[in-house]
Amino acid sequence: MGLIDSLKKAFSKPYRTISVAQANELLASGATLIDVRSAQEWRTGRAPQAKHVPLDRLQVSQAGIPKTRPVIAVCASGVRSATAARLLAAKGYEAYSLRGGMAAWRHAGEPVR
Repeated sequence: MGLIDSLKKAFSKPYRTISVAQANELLASGATLIDVRSAQEWRTGRAPQAKHVPLDRLQVSQAGIPKTRPVIAVCASGVRSATAARLLAAKGYEAYSLRGGMAAWRHAGEPVR
């Protein structure tokens, strides 16, 4: 492996950031959606299919998230979900972060309960 390849690998993200439309495609094929926001944020509205796994809890446990399916992390704006996706990818998950978080989800007109 050459220097360029080593640098690319060192600086590449172990997860992908995806749009709401891409998230819906993955969800339709069986992906798991986890909401990593706080309990207070969760109560303000969430995607109906989301499982609540706050980021601080995810840092110590994967809370029964199956490794056999892709996992999409969502937060308020996309920052914490990127951290969650990085953590999950490091543990062997096929991980994604929803670009724009719940703000993007709502803006796209997706259901919130």
